Amino acid sequence: MTSSDLETQLRAVSLRVTRPRLAVLAALREHPHVDTETVITLVRADHPKVSHQAVYDVLRAFTDAGLVRRIQPAGATARYESRVGDNHHHVVCRSCGAIADVECAVGTAPCLTASDDHGFVVDEAEVVYWGTCPECATERISQ
Repeated sequence: MTSSDLETQLRAVSLRVTRPRLAVLAALREHPHVDTETVITLVRADHPKVSHQAVYDVLRAFTDAGLVRRIQPAGATARYESRVGDNHHHVVCRSCGAIADVECAVGTAPCLTASDDHGFVVDEAEVVYWGTCPECATERISQ
């Protein structure tokens, strides 16, 4: 994705184009499911003067604007991903914490139809599958 594409995405959600915003968005496009500290490290590799607070502010603005999605599996730190606008889910490794995307098992957002919505207007469903990733499973077998 080019810098011009990133600028277009920021403008599409009425956000000003700034170097920290471009750097954070690029980091999230290249590294899905990263925590805030990893985003800071990635951004500072090219922009060493960007503050922690600037990255936190950018992530909040992006989340509020719907440009990124904040996920937080139980017992894990919050992670951010740039894949938005669909109702995909996640699988999390219990050993190393790796996260991968999982498409809806039955098609387009069927899990938005709750068996009993208790009068709520449901607009999102979050499903987290837990298990062991291939690397950790291989490591366990070889021990």
